Amino acid sequence: MELLERFLKYFSLDLGIDLGTCNTLVAVRGQGIVLNEPSVVAVRKGTNQVLKGGQAVGWYAKEMLGKTPGSITAIRPLKDGVISDFEITEAMLGYFINKVRGKYNFVRPNVVISVPSGITAVEKRAVTDSADRAGAKRTYLIEEPMAAAIGAGLPFAEATASMIVDIGGGTTEVAIMSLADIAVCESVRVAGDDMDEAIINYLKRTYNLMVGEQTAERIKIELGSAAEGESKNEEGSIDVRGRDMISGLPRKATINSSEIREALQEPINAIIDTVVRTLERAEPELAADLVENGITLAGGGALLAGLPTVLYKATGLHVRVAEDPLTCVARGTAIFLEHLEEWKEVLESDHDL
Repeated sequence: MELLERFLKYFSLDLGIDLGTCNTLVAVRGQGIVLNEPSVVAVRKGTNQVLKGGQAVGWYAKEMLGKTPGSITAIRPLKDGVISDFEITEAMLGYFINKVRGKYNFVRPNVVISVPSGITAVEKRAVTDSADRAGAKRTYLIEEPMAAAIGAGLPFAEATASMIVDIGGGTTEVAIMSLADIAVCESVRVAGDDMDEAIINYLKRTYNLMVGEQTAERIKIELGSAAEGESKNEEGSIDVRGRDMISGLPRKATINSSEIREALQEPINAIIDTVVRTLERAEPELAADLVENGITLAGGGALLAGLPTVLYKATGLHVRVAEDPLTCVARGTAIFLEHLEEWKEVLESDHDL
């Protein structure tokens, strides 16, 4: 029996999954990140039937967002970092897991999935059930800030405070860690998607122009900033195309970086408030460590120009952006897989829920 287990372990591809609102990343133990695709699924309208024989997932489906005919719906099955559509999430996870496993499809893998720290027991159960039905042998859950800290190379297991601010698509996770566990944590459902929504609402109010999610995201990347003088395109402007809300006809408008900075103030302030609240709850010794260790930013939102500057002004602490912040959480799950036997006691598994 032990020989069989060892044989199966040799052929098993244990997976770490960053199940994000915007993108899902999959890492394989010993290989790093092997898949990074949008968390989007295209289905036949009114059903949960995934198009193209279950293959209309990820990049293929994202291209359809906002452009589908009446018979097709492109769905993002996660909202604010948690599952909003159980069946579609299961189909999406199954597609990604099978795509990565390939020829090793006959052995069910152990799976470590990152989840927001603020989700409920019911939401955790939804994640583990989806993964189990999608082909996982055993599912473990790791809180996103812990995975992000590991992926960013912070000394989270040592007797010193590490602080991570992980700004994803649906949630922002702010945590102070010490001795391989979270000491103080706050999770707020304000993140990259809310920045896109703020841009959409600004264009509606100011220009009577309706734009889609993908256009708003492009504007955020090209013109977005949190502090004056730090936009990648500070002096420039871009043409934005959408639908006129009064005439109903296609139209374009020209916008500049200062307008987008104004549009982003509300979600940015919500993130800053969460960081300050977390710091206020820290024990004095941990706070003292952070004067030296500072704050590390991870997640796609960390790439917003000027964010380190406004956080430094609000906290007085040194702020740095992690190397390749988009993949921090996924890399953290992969490193956790390397140490699964010694660290799995601190994880929640499908047997515990």
